[in-house]
Amino acid sequence: MFLDYSRELLPGVALCLGVSLIAWLLQTFQAHVFGHIWLESLVLAILVGTLVRSVWTPGSRWTNGITFSAKTLLEVSVMLLGASFSATALQATGIRLLLGIVVTVVVAIAVSYGIGRALRLPQRLALLIACGNSICGNSAIAAVAPVIGASRDDVAASIAFTAVLGVAVVLGLPTLSSLLHLNAVQYGTVAGLTVYAVPQVLAATVPVSAVSAHIGTLVKLVRVLMLGPVMLLLNTLAPGRNTNPGTPAPRDSASTRANMVRLTRLVPWFIIGFIVLCAVRSAGLIPVLLLQPANLIGSALTVVSMAALGLGTDLRTVAKAGPRVTAAVVLSILSLAFMSLVLIHLLRIA
Repeated sequence: MFLDYSRELLPGVALCLGVSLIAWLLQTFQAHVFGHIWLESLVLAILVGTLVRSVWTPGSRWTNGITFSAKTLLEVSVMLLGASFSATALQATGIRLLLGIVVTVVVAIAVSYGIGRALRLPQRLALLIACGNSICGNSAIAAVAPVIGASRDDVAASIAFTAVLGVAVVLGLPTLSSLLHLNAVQYGTVAGLTVYAVPQVLAATVPVSAVSAHIGTLVKLVRVLMLGPVMLLLNTLAPGRNTNPGTPAPRDSASTRANMVRLTRLVPWFIIGFIVLCAVRSAGLIPVLLLQPANLIGSALTVVSMAALGLGTDLRTVAKAGPRVTAAVVLSILSLAFMSLVLIHLLRIA
C-alpha cells in the first residue's frame, strides 16, 4: 500500500524537484556572472513553476505529487524552521505585537468586507474574500464557506487568483522594504501580516534575512490561529447560514459535531511541531551539530514546495475572476499592507 502511494507521488515530486533544480542553477548563474544574487532560488522556483503551468497544465498523473510537495513538504519545512527560531527576535517583538496582530486581523476583515459590499459583491462572497485576505487565503475561505453557507460559485470566485496575487505580493514586498527602509523585524512583520500563505511568507522573507523569516512566520502563524475564533464568531452570529440561502438551519447535534470537527482541525500539526521545536531550542536541548542540517533540509524542502506552488498558479485565472472581485481583492490586500505599516509605527517596532 505504501509503495503504491509512493508511486502515485513520484511523478509530481520529481517534477517539483526538476523545477527546483532549474531555480538553483539560475541562482548559481547569477552569482557567477553578476557576482550578486538578485532573485533567490525560492522566488525563482515560483516563477519557473508558474511559467511551466502557463504553457502546460499537469494532468492527473502529476497532481498527487505536486499537492504533496505544496502541502506536506512545506509543513515539514515550517516545523523545522522552529529549530532555528530566534528567541531574541521574539523577545524584541513582545506581547504587544501579538495583540496588534489580533486587532489588525479583526479590523482588516471589517474593512475588506466593507470594500466588497461597496463594490456590490454579494454578502457571502464579500465575507469570504475578507476572511481569505485577512487570515490565510484559501484555507480560510475553505473553512469559513460551510459556516456561512457560501455556494461553490462564491468559493471559486474568491479563490480564483489567490496564488497569482500572492506571487505578485511576494515579488513586490522586498521593493517596498527598500523604499521604506524597513529593518528585518519590521519587514518580517509587514510580510507576515500581508502575504496570503505560509509558503509565500517564506518566499518573501528568507531572501531578506533569517530574522525576517522568523518574525514573518510567527506573525503568519498567529494569523492562521485567528481562524478558529473567527469561525466561532461567524457560527454564533449567523447560525442559519450553514445551509442553503434562505433555509433556516436546525441546531441539531450533527451540525454542532460537524462544526466542532472543523474547529479541531484549525491547529495543524506542523504549527504544534513548530512551537515545540521553538521551546526545545530555547531550552538548549537541541544539539548544535543538528541545527545546520535541520536548516539545510528545511531550506531545500521549502524550495521544492515553492516549485509546487508555482505549478499550481494559473495566470489565466485572473481573467476569470471578474473586475469587481479583482478590485475587491486588490484593494483589500493594499489596505492590509497599509494597516501593517501603521501597526509597526504605532508599536514602534524597531
